[in-house]
Amino acid sequence: MMRVMIKKELSASFHSPFTYAVFALLAGITGLVYWFSNVNVFYRGEVSLEVLFQAFECSLLLLVPPLTMKSIAREREAGTLDLLFSKPVKTWDIIGGKYCAILLQVVFFLFITSIYYFTVSFLGDADHAIGCCGYLGLVLVAGCYVSIGLFASSLTRSPVVALLLALLFLCGFQFLSHAIADASGDSPLVAFFRFLSVDEHFKNISRGIIDTRDLVYFCSVIALFLVLTRHYTLRAKS
Repeated sequence: MMRVMIKKELSASFHSPFTYAVFALLAGITGLVYWFSNVNVFYRGEVSLEVLFQAFECSLLLLVPPLTMKSIAREREAGTLDLLFSKPVKTWDIIGGKYCAILLQVVFFLFITSIYYFTVSFLGDADHAIGCCGYLGLVLVAGCYVSIGLFASSLTRSPVVALLLALLFLCGFQFLSHAIADASGDSPLVAFFRFLSVDEHFKNISRGIIDTRDLVYFCSVIALFLVLTRHYTLRAKS
């Protein structure tokens, strides 16, 4: 049943011009940031995969909310969620199918933007081992973002509200924890808030450092928000 859900979600997404418009817009923004901003490869005078992966990470922050906003909110708004529950489908099949389908769309986006990576590789001696770690980190970040986006979509019937909630939650994980840590000075809370930051864990992996603590963090965040998504989806059913 989960495979059926994945096929259904992918078919609906890739038959929608909205998906391609979002992909094209963010791929263009990524290219503009990397090639024409004040951190571009020519300004720095070196081939930097770190800056490239930071641009990709920011693109994911803007990409995931539009992809997840309709996932459950639109089902609730249209009343089709009750129809799904009336069939012999488990809640985890619904959530897991939507999660995997959206994650596959994000991976497809990363595949499209890999042209930037190969272009950078031709300009200098890029470390492909670090490049592989960077893409692993991006997939893990995307997994976290998608689970948070699904959670936001499960809280409301309005896709627009789901979009705004997802952006709010993602910015909290991406920037707020860092800002609080910086403002805390030497407080013991600094380490805690830095640990909560997605960016902190992604930077380690994008530098080629595979630490089990970072992997546990990503898996824990994904599991937590998928469980919360299931809980609020079942509440919507009742």
